[in-house]
Amino acid sequence: MAVQGHHPLLSQPPVADEVVVRQRIPRKSWKVGRLCHGKKVCAIAISGSTHHVYTCGHGYIRVWDESALHTWNKAPQAQLNFQDRHNCVLSCKLFPDEQSLITGGVSRTLTLWDLAPTPRIRAQLASAGPICYSLAISSNAQICLACFKGFVEIWDLQSQILIRKHEVPEYGSRCVDITGNKFWTGGEDTSLYSWDLRSCRKLQQYNLHHEILSIAHDPSEEWLLVGLRTSDVIILHTHRKEAFKAVIHKYVHHHNLKFATSGSYFVTTMDESIHCLSAPYLQRLFQEEESTEVLCCDVSSDNQYLVTGSRNCATVYQLLY
Repeated sequence: MAVQGHHPLLSQPPVADEVVVRQRIPRKSWKVGRLCHGKKVCAIAISGSTHHVYTCGHGYIRVWDESALHTWNKAPQAQLNFQDRHNCVLSCKLFPDEQSLITGGVSRTLTLWDLAPTPRIRAQLASAGPICYSLAISSNAQICLACFKGFVEIWDLQSQILIRKHEVPEYGSRCVDITGNKFWTGGEDTSLYSWDLRSCRKLQQYNLHHEILSIAHDPSEEWLLVGLRTSDVIILHTHRKEAFKAVIHKYVHHHNLKFATSGSYFVTTMDESIHCLSAPYLQRLFQEEESTEVLCCDVSSDNQYLVTGSRNCATVYQLLY
């Protein structure tokens, strides 16, 4: 990896055994249930406080309560239909307090949902682009970033006002994430960009040589994961000159990343494969295989459940320690 102003990539990170031993990390997973969404599940979220799951895709969102997680054919608790049945959610993010959800996708609006006591639309934010590919929320839930082809919208979630529409490279805008006062974008042009959140000045450019499919940060906002088309995972420090790589060598169509709230591990899905690795030392913890391509994933904030979305359903895994 050619990194502007940084040391070359280290493929073998140093493993601090005493740190790894202290961390609470899952050793395996147990498939416990299936949620029948009925259509392709393009985005998914699970709450750690209530264990409610939100499966999103074309035409509607389905809501599942905790009693459905250990079943195989239970009906959803609720179905939230879109006014325009052609709308499709491609990205969804739970707020840190898990009381709200924001969705975006094939629609010219971003939708804010209040989840309690029952899900309802709080507001719809008119966006400038036809397709929102990725969403990110700041840790204080004040800022939302929405990634469109060639630009990122920066929204104030409290006032629901668009702060700025910032142009980014047209082919470097598939995914977005935010860490502190920086935000990150990446896409087909194989470069990872970091930007100053206030001035939107470009800070750095990391040339990764392969298409970027996903970006995710750890809870401390010190480490950033980057998922590549080659299925490799880059983990780099957001401030120090450190970057490591997990090499898997498999060309993939779908690559999703999700850091656990504990910060000690993350899940990466690559087509039909699910891998769980420790962070930041990239030790492999367990692997699962599904029968169809995994399109999205999430880990509950209490680190008990992993959920994945695929062709017409979501799969629920219980994490075992």
